Amino acid sequence: MEVVQVLHMNKGNGDTSYAKNSTVQRKIISFGKTIIEEALLELSSNYDIDSMGIADLGCSTGPNTLSVISQIMDIVRATSGHLRRRVPEFRLFFNDLYSNDFNSLFMLLPAFYKMLKEEKGIGLAPSQCFISGVPGSFYGRLFPSNSLHFVYSFSSLHWLSQ
Repeated sequence: MEVVQVLHMNKGNGDTSYAKNSTVQRKIISFGKTIIEEALLELSSNYDIDSMGIADLGCSTGPNTLSVISQIMDIVRATSGHLRRRVPEFRLFFNDLYSNDFNSLFMLLPAFYKMLKEEKGIGLAPSQCFISGVPGSFYGRLFPSNSLHFVYSFSSLHWLSQ
């Protein structure tokens, strides 16, 4: 079952819920999939990474966020297998403004972890996937030096023009 479907089942179903109003973001994400695949293939091919830091800058709420992460993890796992390298552990950082309620995203994590374990064989002991919320504006520095390997932003760049 697709990540978004699993996570939508655990999200509110009212008329104003994110689950019923996230199709535009999902389309934007689908347009960027090829670019993500190319960038991750190049990164994984050129570097043997033990612990991969990945950041989603802005609008890190709802099931689309975890769907993109799932796709990224699939690409890295496949590339690692092809190159006969160990799959790195994943350090995932979700960023949004201080006013964001990260709890809506964090409440989706049990279903996400279950999906990782059951469908993708990513075990949780020892952990291979560490998830953190990083509140703050991406106009300033959010992360320490040399802590990230891949950074993306789908649903926040439209704010830059304002």
